[in-house]
Amino acid sequence: QVQLVESGGGSVQAGGSLRLSCAASGYTYSTNCMAWFRQAPGKEREGVAAIYTGGGSTYYADSVKGRFTISQDQNTVYLQIYSLEPEDTAMYYCARDPRWYMCDTVFRSVDFGYWGQGTQVTVSS
Repeated sequence: QVQLVESGGGSVQAGGSLRLSCAASGYTYSTNCMAWFRQAPGKEREGVAAIYTGGGSTYYADSVKGRFTISQDQNTVYLQIYSLEPEDTAMYYCARDPRWYMCDTVFRSVDFGYWGQGTQVTVSS
């Protein structure tokens, strides 16, 4: 049974940092595309970062380049967020897809098969 459990969200002031974690279990972790998405109230879900777990290649949405860093350690994927802005307020989700060979394309389409329950990030000005 695939399980993705996010943690690390919270309420922070603008300019602060957070590190989100996603613990994965129930499947072979290697050779997957793991990604972070976010969804703000009234907005569509968007992919912010992805990583190919087999080789470590990373991909980012243009809107977050330079402030977000995705990384992995064993069966956990992290999203480090720097210089938080109120516009970063959203529910952040971790997701997994086996199409590692098209990770860059898949995460931008938000078409992932397995999702975590999400962790809330709230940034105040």
